[in-house]
Amino acid sequence: MNNDYSVFHLITNASFVVQFVMFILLVASVISWTFIFYKRKEFKQAFQVTDEFEQEFWSGQDLTVLYKQIADSEFEAEGIEKIFLDGYKEFSRMQQKGANSVIQVESAQRVMNIAMVRELDRLEETLPFLATVGSTSPYVGLFGTVWGIMNSFRALGDVKQATLSLVAPGIAEALIATAIGLFAAIPAVVSYNFFTTRLDKLAGRYELFVDEFVVLLQRQAHS
Repeated sequence: MNNDYSVFHLITNASFVVQFVMFILLVASVISWTFIFYKRKEFKQAFQVTDEFEQEFWSGQDLTVLYKQIADSEFEAEGIEKIFLDGYKEFSRMQQKGANSVIQVESAQRVMNIAMVRELDRLEETLPFLATVGSTSPYVGLFGTVWGIMNSFRALGDVKQATLSLVAPGIAEALIATAIGLFAAIPAVVSYNFFTTRLDKLAGRYELFVDEFVVLLQRQAHS
């Protein structure tokens, strides 16, 4: 009788269903960590761009100069810069058409709100996957555990005397599925909560900027 109870041995000798469950969970975990590192970098950049832009915006620089500076940049505008570019471009377009001041500001505000929603949607991508992994992985692991334990008890029907050594390997390999499920779920849940909090904070800053920028456009439209 093989008494090797190492994790590797238990995994390689598990039933096909339990191995398949473990494989699915490991794949989900790898994808989750890939998204986590990517999103961490993306949110860090979004906050950095927001901080730098707000510093320039409130430095008293002429809006037309700031618009040209961002529009002519070699880097594609994202986040708050994209909201500003779309809003000021629409405001200038309505001015050239000779629209009244109310229409100028309302049109710019509407365009900025659309740009803001698009930028937030872009940042929100892959977050539903983390939520799904965090909520379903424990149950998928539990399925593997139940299946493994069920097989262990079915094997007892073929012997006259049940001993712990007969069922221990099956139960151990089954519990590994639960452990892997938790390993996949916990980082996904923690990261999802962290990123959604950051997203809400960024959305608040975007909304505040749009409101403040609208006030400036109203003054400029009436000047």
